[in-house]
Amino acid sequence: MSHANREAKASLLPGGMLLPFVLLASCFMWWGIANNITDPLVRVFKEIFGDLTTFQASLIQFAFYGGYFCMALPGAIIARKYSYKVGVLVGLGLYALGCILLYPSMLEERFLFFCLSYYVLACGLGILETNANPFVLAMGPEATATRRLNLAQAFNPIGNVVGIMLAQMLIMAKLPQDDSGAIVIEEGGKAEALNIVVFPYLSIAACLVIVWILIALTKMPRTAEHDHKAHFAETAGRLLRNRHYLFSVVAQFFYVGAQIAVWTYTNFYIPDQLQVTQEETLQYHTVALVLFGVSRWVFTGLMKSFKASTLLLVAAIGAGLCTLSVVFVGGIVGVYSLVGISVFMSLMFPTIFGLGCQGLGVDTKLGSSGLIMAILGGALITPAQGFLVDAWGASLSYLVPLVCFVVIAFFAAASRRVEDEHQGKEPPQGLESPA
Repeated sequence: MSHANREAKASLLPGGMLLPFVLLASCFMWWGIANNITDPLVRVFKEIFGDLTTFQASLIQFAFYGGYFCMALPGAIIARKYSYKVGVLVGLGLYALGCILLYPSMLEERFLFFCLSYYVLACGLGILETNANPFVLAMGPEATATRRLNLAQAFNPIGNVVGIMLAQMLIMAKLPQDDSGAIVIEEGGKAEALNIVVFPYLSIAACLVIVWILIALTKMPRTAEHDHKAHFAETAGRLLRNRHYLFSVVAQFFYVGAQIAVWTYTNFYIPDQLQVTQEETLQYHTVALVLFGVSRWVFTGLMKSFKASTLLLVAAIGAGLCTLSVVFVGGIVGVYSLVGISVFMSLMFPTIFGLGCQGLGVDTKLGSSGLIMAILGGALITPAQGFLVDAWGASLSYLVPLVCFVVIAFFAAASRRVEDEHQGKEPPQGLESPA
């Protein structure tokens, strides 16, 4: 049976799952907002605190994505012992708490406190993603699992665009700038600048409380378990012997590092190439995020006719070619190429996640935590590129994401055989009565 025929026979979303799916998909939007309102702040914090290097300012991203790494495994344990729903609620709660903690950080005016607040916020996101992603995979047949996750992840770019617009309208546009558009913090102006940065997060926290209540009151499907024990050692042993799964974790590490680095240093590369202001730079970044969102919907549709691994390979090659243009061509062509990278990146996270979870069965909960822990790539690769920005300049620093896309291409090629083996297999869905 062809790939297209198998997809046609398997429903994307079984009856009764629409409302739970929509609520979970909204979570994908909310963490997209958090990710993208934070990306431009490396440059902002560097200017507000004055004495920070690019590498030091990028430690905001280290704290942010380090939180993902630390809480992914506890998030999986919560899912195993309780349910995905409990994990989602815990994650949303910590996300809101991290936003609120930015207020006392503002009062103290200390960069370290901001790093700690972002760490707490990201701990919530780590738990949230560890539970939401596999929950979506489990909501229907395995044959459509990767496409279903791509559909849910299509709401993430909406959050990306909202996040960057909040950064542009509520932060960048309100910060004091000189005639060239560079951020200028005069003596005594630090408190006001930090207040501008923190206000959008407090608004997000208020919205998260509403989302938390809606999910808490809605009956959600539960994944069936033989017991509520973690079985950590047994499951970890099976996962560590699964070469394809381990390769997916590596690929996810490099993908997240590439995505965060590409978007973070847009705020350095474009001004260098076009001599434009930060506000104008954000307009290019907004276009990239819109294309990212539209492309994810397009790729989700293409999965009806093409294998996920094939599309991932094409996307990795396309992103690599665009990155070569960013590094060696530059100018307006380089900027357009930088924007174009987002088109190809749109497919990568959910597809790597879906391919990595194929065939894991009862090990999916713990396995998903490994794929979320791979978000550590954003914490390590982003500062590494920041170091190269200081040493070599913004253009050559994009050799870092180029290496990442090469690794993803190798994973995509290796996934083709594994995807063939699992096509058409329909293990028990493992869904109990709603809770």
